[in-house]
Amino acid sequence: MNINTQRMVDRYAGQMLCAALSLIHSFKPREAGQASQFKPKAIAILMISEMGSMVLAQPMVAYLKERYPDADLHVVQLGKNQEIVRLLGFTKPEFMHAINDSSLSQLISSLYRVIRDLRHAGVDAVIDCELFARISSAIAYLSGASRIAGFTPHTQEGLYRGSFINCALPYNPYRRIADQFITLARALEAAPDGVSKAMPRSKLSQVGFASDSRFERLKPLDLKEGELAAAVAKLQENFPQANQKPLVLLYPGGGILPIRAWPEQHFANVAKALLEKGCAVGFIGLPVDKPLAQSLVGQLGHEAALDLTGYTKNIRELLVLFFHAKLLITNDGGPGHFAALTPIHTIMFFGPETPALYAPLASSLGGEAAPLFAGTPCSPCLTAYNHRTSSCDGDNVCLKEITPEQVLGHAHRMLGLPA
Repeated sequence: MNINTQRMVDRYAGQMLCAALSLIHSFKPREAGQASQFKPKAIAILMISEMGSMVLAQPMVAYLKERYPDADLHVVQLGKNQEIVRLLGFTKPEFMHAINDSSLSQLISSLYRVIRDLRHAGVDAVIDCELFARISSAIAYLSGASRIAGFTPHTQEGLYRGSFINCALPYNPYRRIADQFITLARALEAAPDGVSKAMPRSKLSQVGFASDSRFERLKPLDLKEGELAAAVAKLQENFPQANQKPLVLLYPGGGILPIRAWPEQHFANVAKALLEKGCAVGFIGLPVDKPLAQSLVGQLGHEAALDLTGYTKNIRELLVLFFHAKLLITNDGGPGHFAALTPIHTIMFFGPETPALYAPLASSLGGEAAPLFAGTPCSPCLTAYNHRTSSCDGDNVCLKEITPEQVLGHAHRMLGLPA
């Protein structure tokens, strides 16, 4: 299903489903638990729609593993997004549950399997990391877990996700999402609230967690022996014109949200300037991004301008390439977050969304991340309150105002090149 169909199904069918489940829940007796007695056997993490957000969830997972070392961690995601969980080593393969959204029938059948498997695993706590998707809220309730941590609206409009979330807190648009994920995990420690109305309940202190290196620093990708050397040799064989040149990677695609894309001409201007400085420039992306990459390569007309779309067959191969390259210049999206697992420096563009919430985490291998944000009056416009549907007319001034000169200033410094 395309994203607009998903939004429509979630908005209408999702709200009705959550209301029906809330009505069923209202007839169940309330059982007040005690935080000190809570020792979960299995915890399910629901993060269905985003790959990049799984990297931002790493501090939360590290916290859960320390706080509940005996609990099995289950992760529910779209099947196409599961590779990053494997690379991060969040859990065992048998505890990864896939949802298939290729069609409505596949969605329904895969949801049935996921809920059945979670109930069979005896999941007794769920952390629902979704901001507005009602399908995850329904999965959380139907899993049979006694404690459900998730975002609830309180008095905010547009976030109704049922009144059965009993370890709840309001979504906070002023705190970065990695911190809010930890807050969700900590909400499990409080005794579940028996009151059915959605209101903020978890007020446990966050002090100290944001700066705690145990939870903040990402574990880098564990390279296999000879893996990097083999990848570099393959690259040099396929693109000998780029040998002996520092490699800069550019991701110009907008993914499922094209409004997040920095202008094509800006990418071309930056690439041209870097080529003139003696760099090789590679455009990365999925096969669907190939027409854009070929257009840019054609504009540049330089032998060291490389079309690398579809060159890496999976995320692991992309990350190995990041170990070789010196700099990534990217739109807001997965690659900018994946880069934190490698030593590559990153420049990442924000506008429709804000780095205050979604800035990439720091790399433990020394890679610097520079989020660029112009801060126009209408920015950010994609939020949990509007299903990430922008009112923009397509003229994304918030990104156009980030100039190639600004980007080159950061790029020269990161690459050690003269301005």
